[in-house]
Amino acid sequence: MGMRTNLNDVRNLGILAHVDAGKTTITERILYATGVTYKRGEVHDGTTVTDFDPQERDRGITIFAAAVSCAWNGRQINLIDTPGHVDFSHEVERSLRVLDGAVVVFDGVAGVEPQTESVWRQADRYGVPRIAFVNKLDRPGADVDAVAESIRARLRATPLVVQLPIGREAGFTGVVDLVRMRSLIWSDDDTVEEGPVPEALQDEARRRARLLHEAVAERHPLALEEFCAESAVSAPTLTAALRDLTCSGEAVVVLCGSAYRNRGIEPLLDAIGAYLPSPLDVPPVRGTRDGEAGERAADPAAPFAGLVFKVNSTASGRLTYLRVYSGTVRRGDTVRDVGARRTERIGRILRVRADRHTEVAVAVAGDIVAVAGLKAAAAGASLCDPAAPILFESAAVADRVVSVAVEARRRIDADRFGSALAQLVEEDPSLAVLADRETGQTVLSGMGELHLEVAVEKVRRDHGLDVSVGRPKVAYRETVARGVSGLLYRHVKQDGGAGQFAHVVLDVEPAPGSDFVFHSAVVGGRVPREYIGAVEAGCRDALADGPLGGHPVTGVRVTLTDGATHPKDSSELAFRTAGRLALREALRASLMVLLEPMAEVLVTVPADAVCWATCPPGAAASPTRPSGPAPW
Repeated sequence: MGMRTNLNDVRNLGILAHVDAGKTTITERILYATGVTYKRGEVHDGTTVTDFDPQERDRGITIFAAAVSCAWNGRQINLIDTPGHVDFSHEVERSLRVLDGAVVVFDGVAGVEPQTESVWRQADRYGVPRIAFVNKLDRPGADVDAVAESIRARLRATPLVVQLPIGREAGFTGVVDLVRMRSLIWSDDDTVEEGPVPEALQDEARRRARLLHEAVAERHPLALEEFCAESAVSAPTLTAALRDLTCSGEAVVVLCGSAYRNRGIEPLLDAIGAYLPSPLDVPPVRGTRDGEAGERAADPAAPFAGLVFKVNSTASGRLTYLRVYSGTVRRGDTVRDVGARRTERIGRILRVRADRHTEVAVAVAGDIVAVAGLKAAAAGASLCDPAAPILFESAAVADRVVSVAVEARRRIDADRFGSALAQLVEEDPSLAVLADRETGQTVLSGMGELHLEVAVEKVRRDHGLDVSVGRPKVAYRETVARGVSGLLYRHVKQDGGAGQFAHVVLDVEPAPGSDFVFHSAVVGGRVPREYIGAVEAGCRDALADGPLGGHPVTGVRVTLTDGATHPKDSSELAFRTAGRLALREALRASLMVLLEPMAEVLVTVPADAVCWATCPPGAAASPTRPSGPAPW
């Protein structure tokens, strides 16, 4: 594929939705409509292009974001099918970081679902323009108007419905295009017939078109000017206004259809080209250069700059998925990983179609490609022309919430198991591996139980390892609830030659909020200064294992009140030993308490969803908490 110079014809977009809303089916129908595939794949049959991983086909859900490329009406579409399950929202996050637009899919019956709200907020965070597709209109209870109202109420967005369904539920056969006032009707052989608006729907279509014109005119000056002059908005002006409102985020164009029945896909492709932005329509990507702010516009002639958003290990080697923001990169070029401060060499450049790839000679600004040959570039790495480095911000990684203990069942697999875990974390930065020194376990942490199940199964399948999974041991702590005073300990050891002698008196008491506090109250030099530090070191040694269960001890204050020395047999070693043994004895004599881990949970609730209890008598209502009875 040669160098492309017209960036206006490129669309980089993602498919976002709640799980089971139909994202993968829509992606499959797009590939079928654009001629990339010649047979419609089905999720339930495990024959889709983007759900190519064995686990995805076994579970019937999308787990890993998959990129595909296709063409429609002279436009190149780089599309990423993202997961809908909450455990894999990190895949959506990394994808949105490099996308220019998105299609958000809604179930025609369920409307806005919990994960829909999550991906919508993620798109807001990265300023990604969106259009909406109401799917599954062939299901009983499907209603475009109800979904549009839920978008308005729950997502705080302005939906602009540009299609009117023809038929309901099982009788859904097509749509009325309210922009061009035409009908599109699909037959059972997947062909679409364009014609005039059916007579039975003409009044309703005119009413809805009028509402659409008014809504657009309220928000767009050129549409308002034409509406005031003509009492209507022409199709070209309406299309341009809808594009401007979509790119600015002021409104969301809403289309409808049934992906499973292959109805509504062609208008969706037209809307992607008409309303979603090209790389030239989005602001230049921002970064830093030598600590100062900088930016790169989508210009093939500018210095090369790109961002790695995904790394995948395949049977043929390591693939690095890259969004090219500016410039041109060719096979064999040397690029700089700005964050890691190293140079890498581009091996092959591949146009991606899920697990299949086509080699190309160059990639230019606006492209999403896979690169082979990079040895160390990780997800989030900024790759640039060595002469013009710039560091981009990578996608944020949320805190891990669930952990399991993992280990190889056979000792001879220990090295391979460590390498497999390292590769797992490299491919998925939302996973973390920790070797817990206290428990001796290897702990794998992730975003949820399903996330960890998939990760462990990936190690088993890809590396042929027998893995044992269990619960992580709890790292308990022990503390002093009531201490002791004046505990005397004499350490005397004589076995020929120089002996050991140390005499210490300790007070032990609780120290809430502190791990360990040591204080010396010795007067008159009864314990020389050089030995006081040895006593403290010995006390720290004793804190490693407490008397209740051998857990570390915390929240203790130790005061050295008195002691004695021997002119020949006293030494730092003797006093360190005395400090350790004295504190152990003092802890056994104290009232000890077992401490369990605590989790701090922060709950954020929209103000309109908060129910306030009645203020107690005599208490004034705060500005944010009204007085009176609770609204429930």
